Amino acid sequence: MALVEGLPFAEDKKEYILKVLDPILEEMVSDTLTEMPKAPLDFMIQWLTKRHGKALGSSDKVSAQSLNHMLKQELRKLQGSLEETCQGSAGAAPPDEEDEEEEEEDDDCDEIPESFLKNEASMGRPRQSVSAEAYGTWNEKKAFTPPDHPKTDEQKSRLKQTLTKSFMFSALEDKDMATILGAMKECPFSAGTKVINEGDDGDFLFVIEKGMLECIKNINGEDKVVKTVNQGDVFGELALLYNCPRAASVVAKEDSICWQLDRESFNYIVKDAAVTRRNKYDEFLKSVNLISSLQAYERSQIADALIVEHFKKGDCVIKQDDPGDKFYIVEEGHLFAEKDVGGAKKRVLDYKNGDYFGELALLKNQPRAASVIVESDTAKVLGMTRQSFTKMLGPLSSLLEKKVSAYD
Repeated sequence: MALVEGLPFAEDKKEYILKVLDPILEEMVSDTLTEMPKAPLDFMIQWLTKRHGKALGSSDKVSAQSLNHMLKQELRKLQGSLEETCQGSAGAAPPDEEDEEEEEEDDDCDEIPESFLKNEASMGRPRQSVSAEAYGTWNEKKAFTPPDHPKTDEQKSRLKQTLTKSFMFSALEDKDMATILGAMKECPFSAGTKVINEGDDGDFLFVIEKGMLECIKNINGEDKVVKTVNQGDVFGELALLYNCPRAASVVAKEDSICWQLDRESFNYIVKDAAVTRRNKYDEFLKSVNLISSLQAYERSQIADALIVEHFKKGDCVIKQDDPGDKFYIVEEGHLFAEKDVGGAKKRVLDYKNGDYFGELALLKNQPRAASVIVESDTAKVLGMTRQSFTKMLGPLSSLLEKKVSAYD
């Protein structure tokens, strides 16, 4: 939540920062960091266009010159307001010479540049589960004491098992995990209970330990189920991330047990760790041949789905003839594939950082064709469940099947 206490501004300006500037800047920074475009100014101008509710297309009657001018003015207002907040100046800084040169160049444009229109499809995609904080003096963190709801050891054990299934919480250090375990409150819901109401303000997110719930959105006057969530899923986080009303209602489809986490505990403990984790694995996935060709949005979804697993020398990550239920990417260490042929062990493949294995059993729905064993002192691999693999890497199945297998 944005903080403006202590800033040398009148109350009306503080209220304007909180209610108007902060949500816009937070959204823009989040989406820009998610896409990490090569031309951030073009991306932000396009973002502001969609945020303003204007569509770009061949039927647009607004000239490129006037449109660019209008968008630059709007962007400059936001930048100026941010600069005013950070520096305490009375007004926005005047445009520099480079900006003036850009405007002169814009005057010569007959058409909107193609770069201005790129990534348009990505702008309509669903939001990520984690956003970056908006930056500024008013967003500095203050002293925070998390709530502590007493729990039995059995409750803590159940809750921890549930949290480790969610990417949002799997990145937490032991100390932070202990804090979150204390801060969460158990909430049982009977079938038919409305947990969240569309349009309400949201101060809590929920993690599902048991049961199933439906996300229902009013579309053209009709309530429609847009998503079903179940064990290990998180819901209600968007209102916390973006400081916006609830995007949909959530109703328990069956008797369910959820754990509730308040906004402040989430922002101060979970959010930063989750953002750091996503950025780390998004960067790593760029080095994985199979995944490097994907767009930033797809990579971020895969990064969220990865489960970190640690092994030591001699450990068997997968065993020949066992059912296949996971796909793996090597983050650190060296491993090798070993196949039992007529009682004799045959080494067939080696794996290093960025290599992947386990896809054949998932693609062909057959037992593991070989065992994969850790050769280095330690190894860290990133696992992906069958469900996530099918959903996120299914479109790449043809590429995976072309991979020459040394198992055969």
